[in-house]
Amino acid sequence: MEKLREFLDYSFNISENIHIDIKTILVLIFVLLFTGWLLKLVRKIVNKKLDDEDKGKFKSVFSFLKYFIYILVIIVALESSGVKLSVLLAGSAALLVGIGLGLQTLFQDIIAGVFILIDKTLRIDDIVEVDGKVGKVFEIKLRTSRAVTIDERVIIIPNHKFMTQSLYNWTQNGNVTVESVDVGVAYGSDVEKVKEILLNVALNHPMVISNKAPDVFFMDFAESSLKFKLLFTIRDSFARNKIKSDVRFEIDKAFRDNNIKIPFPQRDVHLFNPKNEA
Repeated sequence: MEKLREFLDYSFNISENIHIDIKTILVLIFVLLFTGWLLKLVRKIVNKKLDDEDKGKFKSVFSFLKYFIYILVIIVALESSGVKLSVLLAGSAALLVGIGLGLQTLFQDIIAGVFILIDKTLRIDDIVEVDGKVGKVFEIKLRTSRAVTIDERVIIIPNHKFMTQSLYNWTQNGNVTVESVDVGVAYGSDVEKVKEILLNVALNHPMVISNKAPDVFFMDFAESSLKFKLLFTIRDSFARNKIKSDVRFEIDKAFRDNNIKIPFPQRDVHLFNPKNEA
């Protein structure tokens, strides 16, 4: 019994002021194992009460809370066993400041990820615009979210961008969005005919919603052309570029068939030769 007590009291000297014995190490191991078992039990109980949609979100949030709880348990267990962590932290102040600055953005991403998952700011299949890039979200993790662009490139977005910058969520109210195409026609064109052509082109596209009537605005008498704007509502905002391209092709074809010209800027250049004038 005496030998066992001596073995448990055997101490390792980490520094002059910091000592840790075998008994403390064993207590720490037991506390960590018990904490791990308790966390698994809590996760199992909570998962039973969640919908399938929320289980993935809870898993991400729980993984963050799990590490936080482990750190807290280790600190409490060591302090209770007589290990003075304040001495260790004071001696490593410079190192901790450097680590803190390096981890600042990481923790911003994690905290933002927790808020995104909890308040459902972002969902899978949402179409978002961040830093001028547009993509459809296919994965939301605790630190980053991933979206695929129209040209099949993957954007990895740090979650703090959703909290610190303006986020355009095209599908927050559904996949239906209003799009526009601008076009100019030559002076002297039949503007009523132009309006009729533009409306017909929009209505004939299969991805344009017919029960939300398209509209045409006569925008301006520009320097070289009469400016029009065609507004229409589409079913899939992620395909907006393809749909708008189709509409432009059809507008060009219809204008050619009806002899309506799309002008381009022209300038008259006059050259003067002083020698000829003399």
